[in-house]
Amino acid sequence: MSKLNISRLTNESEDGSPKITGITTFSSTAFLEAPKGTTAQRPTNPQPGMIRFNTDGGHLEYFTGDFWDEVLVANNTLDGGNRGLFFGGGYSPATGVYNIIDYITISTVGNAQDFGDLTQARNTTGSCSSSTRGLCAGGFPGTLNVIDYVTISSTGNAISFGILSESRMHLAGCSNATRGIFGAGWSVEKNTIDYVTISSTGNAVDFGDLTVARYSPGALASSTRGVFAGGSSSVSPGSSNVIDYITISTTGNATDFGDLTGVNSQSSGLSNSTRGLFVHASGSSNIIDFITISTTGNSQDFGDQTVSDRYLPGTFASSTRGIIGGGSAPSTGNTIDYVTILTTGNAVDFGDLTQGRFRLSGCSNAHGGL
Repeated sequence: MSKLNISRLTNESEDGSPKITGITTFSSTAFLEAPKGTTAQRPTNPQPGMIRFNTDGGHLEYFTGDFWDEVLVANNTLDGGNRGLFFGGGYSPATGVYNIIDYITISTVGNAQDFGDLTQARNTTGSCSSSTRGLCAGGFPGTLNVIDYVTISSTGNAISFGILSESRMHLAGCSNATRGIFGAGWSVEKNTIDYVTISSTGNAVDFGDLTVARYSPGALASSTRGVFAGGSSSVSPGSSNVIDYITISTTGNATDFGDLTGVNSQSSGLSNSTRGLFVHASGSSNIIDFITISTTGNSQDFGDQTVSDRYLPGTFASSTRGIIGGGSAPSTGNTIDYVTILTTGNAVDFGDLTQGRFRLSGCSNAHGGL
């Protein structure tokens, strides 16, 4: 067996690495250290197949020929269950915001754990996810257009993904396995819908319009449909009971689905592949509604949350459980609830967030769009 023991190897011109061919095996009891650096330090002229360790996100990545993607090992069982993330949030309506990312294992009960940080502190974001990546977009303070992403199966800080087609806060997100959708929002109320391809990075593209311009709706999805419900506007009657739907794989304007059981100025959504739940989240109601995503029609009463003073909690789901986290006023509320999606009934206490906060968003690697 031959050995090559070197500390530095260059080509004959000493202006780059040599090309080594003919190697069929590489074995060692030690390790192989890949080149490493921040996202900003990526090569300026990368070639397909290049691989490096991204120190911002704490993961290996490779260049596909079009974009840098993560080297992933699919694992949706994470200690016995699927994983959900809570992004950002705030502690005062005016200026208090967090960059916190928490995570839980959905099939268990217990307190959330620290995952990492967003690229900047903010609240009133919209989130969506594939089975591997979670995205967090827009938000306050200011009216932001940033989109971050994380690798759900790991922990670590978020990385810049791109920007929204239009800067806004109080937006909502949903997704299938490949495409992420962001709808509504506010600097003034928006009917904007845009989309991204979750596995790549880049800026969002216009999808179409909601039936009614509004902010703070809830959103959820099956593998084919995205649904938006409730929200607020500055024109009469202010709070909305409107439910819209889109076909995620196409582009175009939303279509009327039906109405919520009551007007809901702030809403949060979660779903498995067949049933969607909308959480009334405007500080005066503990109502949870449900719909059958593949049909159209008005929502029905599901049950109640454990608290009734929530303002935009983070929500997400697995195929069996829906999770509602934070959002309580005063903003020290850290309650996490869960429900069994296929039944009806009141929510049950799950545990606590790492930090009480409101106006956060959430996603999972096991929701109904996957």
